[in-house]
Amino acid sequence: MRSFDKAGPENTDECVRLAYERAKALGLKEVIVATNRGDTVRKVLDVFEGFTVIAVNHRAGFREPWKVELPDDARKELEDRGAKVVIATHAFSGIELAFKNEYQGMYPGPLAADVLRMFGQGTKVCVEIALMAADAGVLSGDTVMTIGGTGTGADTAIVLTPVHQKDFLDMRIHEIVCKPK
Repeated sequence: MRSFDKAGPENTDECVRLAYERAKALGLKEVIVATNRGDTVRKVLDVFEGFTVIAVNHRAGFREPWKVELPDDARKELEDRGAKVVIATHAFSGIELAFKNEYQGMYPGPLAADVLRMFGQGTKVCVEIALMAADAGVLSGDTVMTIGGTGTGADTAIVLTPVHQKDFLDMRIHEIVCKPK
C-alpha cells in the first residue's frame, strides 16, 4: 500500500496510476470513480483502456436545489468516451440525513460513514460509490477497483467486492492500494 503524505488532488495522477497497475495485475475489468465535474474520470479514461469505467456523481440538489453538479456537456463527453455515469443519492445519507438534521440523532448510514472516515474521506467515498453503482445496476458483481478522494481529485484506491445497499455488511474490502496518511 502506498501512503500519501497528505490528502488532496495533488495525488490524483499517482493514485490513478497505482490503481491501474493493481487492477491490471488482478485482472479486474471495472473501475468506479467519484466525480464532481468529470476531471478525474477523464484521467481514468485516459489510463484504464479496456476497462468498464463507471463515474459516480452527487445526487441532484447536493450543492444547489434541483441542480446536478456534473455539467451536462461533461456528462455527454464522458458517456461519448464510454463511461457509464451514475447520479444517485449518497448511500450513507439518503432519507436518514433528514432525520439526523431534524432530530439531532445518530443513524446507521451517517454512523457507517463516520467509521469509514477514520481511514480517510477517500475510503468512505470508495465504499459509498460502489454501493451507489451497484444499486444503479451498472456493475457485473465482480471485484472492482474504486477511486475516490478528499474534496476534489483522487487520493484513495481500494479493491473491493461491491454489494447493494441492503447487503452493506456483506461488502468485502480486499485491499487498499493507496490512501493519505
